[in-house]
Amino acid sequence: MKPLETKLRAVRDSGRKALVPYFMAGLTPDWTQHVEAAVHAGADAVEIGIPFSDPMMDGVVIQEAALTSLARGTNLDSICADLAKISVDVPLITMTYFNIFHHYGLERSIGKLTESGIEGAIVPDLSLEESGPWHEISNSYDLANIFLVAPSTNTERAKLLAQASEGFCYASARMAVTGKSSDEGDAAQVVAGIRAGSDIPTYVGIGITTPKQAKDASKIGDGVIVGSALVQLLIDGAGPGKIEEFITSFRLAID
Repeated sequence: MKPLETKLRAVRDSGRKALVPYFMAGLTPDWTQHVEAAVHAGADAVEIGIPFSDPMMDGVVIQEAALTSLARGTNLDSICADLAKISVDVPLITMTYFNIFHHYGLERSIGKLTESGIEGAIVPDLSLEESGPWHEISNSYDLANIFLVAPSTNTERAKLLAQASEGFCYASARMAVTGKSSDEGDAAQVVAGIRAGSDIPTYVGIGITTPKQAKDASKIGDGVIVGSALVQLLIDGAGPGKIEEFITSFRLAID
């Protein structure tokens, strides 16, 4: 079992529901201060987005954040340099698309990520069937691979993805790109499919934008992922204090 999964299982075993905020790396010059503020407010892990120009899973908010970050010159090297200086005591997980790692080089990418404190990776466009080379190298660095399960995923494939996941399995609550939603989606169905194959911690994401939605989702899964609503605050100019206030409201809702 990789270190990320050991830590996240410990969170679950303690009876605590995990709260995982998503940040776009490089969105602002002080982006790492926002990460630290979220951890101070009670985040159990943090998802770090690496900007990509064609993010197929992401909606308009995260697309805008990615383009802004890229325009500032953000790349894998600058992100890892920033992360190497960050001071947090929770796991860091990256999320981006395989094109970046393919062009940078798989071993070089994984080495840089783990040197900067990243313990897990979500690569939504890397299918289970094509993940062999990435998985082989990540094993040698103890980097956990996290797969997504969608509402359209049948039970047998959900089992396979759950069994292949390390750290946690990502339950996509709806068939949509990231962004706001007014309902719980199909989280219960997706989580059931994952748990049919594994007892790995299962976190619900996609469309979790209010404390109430987070509370409802936490009753279904072992934790929640909050992305677009948080990123919108940052696009609108929120500082670390506002981010801490926002994360605190979600922490109180799910506890």
